[in-house]
Amino acid sequence: MLPDGHSDVPPGKLAAVVTHLQMYQRPAPRPVPPITAELVAHDRADPVWYRALFTRVGRDWLWFSRLGMDDAALAAILHDPEVQVFSLRQGERDLGLLELDFRAPGECELAYFGLAAQLQGQGAGRWLMEQALARAWAAPITRFHVHTCTLDSPAALAFYVRSGFTPYCRQVEIADDPRLTGQLPRDAAPQVPIL
Repeated sequence: MLPDGHSDVPPGKLAAVVTHLQMYQRPAPRPVPPITAELVAHDRADPVWYRALFTRVGRDWLWFSRLGMDDAALAAILHDPEVQVFSLRQGERDLGLLELDFRAPGECELAYFGLAAQLQGQGAGRWLMEQALARAWAAPITRFHVHTCTLDSPAALAFYVRSGFTPYCRQVEIADDPRLTGQLPRDAAPQVPIL
């Protein structure tokens, strides 16, 4: 248990407050603007392709959890029949990531959800969330959940709440800074200083 007040974070580490959110029924669909992109399913996503998209979407927010996995461990997740991976494709480029994890019986985790910078602020996030909600609740689930953290986009938490998720738990996560481990370039997420 962390003490009240400030706690030192060791050099080379990052600290983030993680908020867990959930819903127990599908909310009413929200209107979404038309977008010039398509949702593409990737039944057996290639780990190299996946890491490239993961980095394109998550670099500014220091997404790193999948970058340190070897190909076999990552493929075991991506090729699991209970995991669905989609990209939001505009033209020839994959610029959004949606990953739904149904491995826990009766539940779906919104494991990864995000857009590359060039799609943000155009309604593509709302469109992608409606796709996620429709696919998650089409399965026989009773709970849909997600987590976000203070390293993510400042708009992420409010977006999830507007999408129908309710916060239920907070945690502090401390991890190696992926810019110092070489998983991400040193210029990633300049809003977060390297210590």
